[in-house]
Amino acid sequence: MIYPPRQTMPVPRLIRKNTIYIAIVLALQGLGGQLAVTLGALMVVQLLGKATLAGVGGSILSAGRILMPYPMGKLTDIYGRKPGMVISLACSLIGGFLLGASITISSFPVFLAGMIILGLGIGSARQLNVAAVDMYPSTRRGEGLGYVLTGSIASAFISPLIVVIGETVGRVTGKDPLGISWYLMLLVLLPTVFFILLIKPDPRSIALSLRKYWPSYDPPPSINGTTPPAAISTFLRHRPKQITYACYAAAQGTMSLMMVMTSLVMAEGGHPIRSISIAVSIHVLGMFAFSIPFGKLADSIGRKPLLGVGLLIEAFGAFLVPVTQSYTIITLALFFIGIGWSAVNIAGTSLLADTTLPEERGRAIGLNETLSGILSIGMPLLGGFVVDVSGLTMMGIIGGSVAMIPLIFLPHLKEVKRGHYIYE
Repeated sequence: MIYPPRQTMPVPRLIRKNTIYIAIVLALQGLGGQLAVTLGALMVVQLLGKATLAGVGGSILSAGRILMPYPMGKLTDIYGRKPGMVISLACSLIGGFLLGASITISSFPVFLAGMIILGLGIGSARQLNVAAVDMYPSTRRGEGLGYVLTGSIASAFISPLIVVIGETVGRVTGKDPLGISWYLMLLVLLPTVFFILLIKPDPRSIALSLRKYWPSYDPPPSINGTTPPAAISTFLRHRPKQITYACYAAAQGTMSLMMVMTSLVMAEGGHPIRSISIAVSIHVLGMFAFSIPFGKLADSIGRKPLLGVGLLIEAFGAFLVPVTQSYTIITLALFFIGIGWSAVNIAGTSLLADTTLPEERGRAIGLNETLSGILSIGMPLLGGFVVDVSGLTMMGIIGGSVAMIPLIFLPHLKEVKRGHYIYE
């Protein structure tokens, strides 16, 4: 279904400036997660001397992400989105330092602690998406989110550069490049606090008075099914949110499985860290390069069709990974996985924003991250054993199948028009 044309009003200057600042913050905050995906499994093998627990880093990272999003959402629903950004930055800095130190002192417990704290930072960073959708009306919400997420492309270029410099410094100094890469990440991440301070007013304040910034905005008379103070049970009983949570959890779980384990498979195939980092960066390009067109699609054709397309694309990428040992094909498959996740992320986040008020939006989207994090714990752990016992082919089959499961429930999502749903 094609909805009426979006509003043609230009993005207000203040909203445009805040959008740019939030995009920069999100790009820098993404470095920790990308390095964790690139280096995590390799660090575990180096610290333990075996690959059986290679997926534990990804699972620990997901465990940290489970603990933070909902309480952080509650905090930002009350005090604004910027405090959540500051806490996220602090966790990322501490976690990155511990991960670097774990290699320096060869300590697996320190590695685990670093992954947990970094996971808390990544989970808190989810509020950056909330900040983006806060500032735009429902008819342009996907577009606004797309602008912010596109900024994350920068991390796809910065992260490999950090790894390359880390390898170079390691050769010159005789130090381990894995640890050096994390220390370099800290230096790049520090300026983030400056851009957080530039975001004014707080996006939550903008959400509470959207018509002040978008004069033509016509707010819906009410949002059925949720009224503050919202509770987890309220969100879980709400049909559109149920389906969105299922779609995003499947997309996130599949991506976690394929990313954590594929990097290990590449390393065992003789590909250097630099090549693995490039493959991960191409995957990250898939995650964010099409954010703006996907956002505009979500606003024009609706959230539901984009959820379905995203899941299908991601499943195709997962099935494609084990077809060959070719670096090019595996990298292309990771690119498709990123594209599919992007579509699901933008459509799902927009839908959750459509069906919540600003005072509860952080919790609703935080719960989405928490639920997906639960699946993301088990999937990488499962992947380690599956690769050991059955090889990469079975891992691809499992990943693709998980991505397709929510398609069974998608027909029950009744989207009558952009931002409006039938509540069952």
